[in-house]
Amino acid sequence: MPFGRAKKKSEPMDESGLYEYAVKALGRRMRTVSELKRLMRSRAEEGERGEAAMEKVIARLKEYGFLNDADYAANYARLRQENASFGKRRVQRDLGQKGVHAEVIAKTLDSAYEDVNEEELARRHLERKGVKKPANEKEAARVMRMLMRAGFAAGVIFKILKKWDVDEEALAGLDEVEEESDLE
Repeated sequence: MPFGRAKKKSEPMDESGLYEYAVKALGRRMRTVSELKRLMRSRAEEGERGEAAMEKVIARLKEYGFLNDADYAANYARLRQENASFGKRRVQRDLGQKGVHAEVIAKTLDSAYEDVNEEELARRHLERKGVKKPANEKEAARVMRMLMRAGFAAGVIFKILKKWDVDEEALAGLDEVEEESDLE
């Protein structure tokens, strides 16, 4: 027995309907061109006619300044850097998943992380997460994985672990683990 009612398929929207739908979606939160196209695709007519209507809506939104991937990427990078203390690699991966073009991502990240000390940012991330100095190799590996998921380079991670006086044997073991993960 299914829960709730099955959603009935709504009628495909024309260009003006798609425009209204897109403006409402952008009113809820910023989106990339790719994300907005994905949302509109479920509401537009199938085939070339629907694609043409979506392209007209996208062009109109860009013309009015409601839709701009470069602005989206800059705001996203700034917020991820300030609020979540994420590294450059994590922001790059997230923007790529959101459909932002690689050239836009590269330009944005170069300017956003230009004057940022990644080691300081990584320390801020650890502090935000409440991570303390690792007592053994297992905890050091956990810290390393956490920082790698947050988008920090291995060199930055090793600097932090060395300043925490993690013994050289543990660091050598972590280095091997990191090399294995690079091969996968």
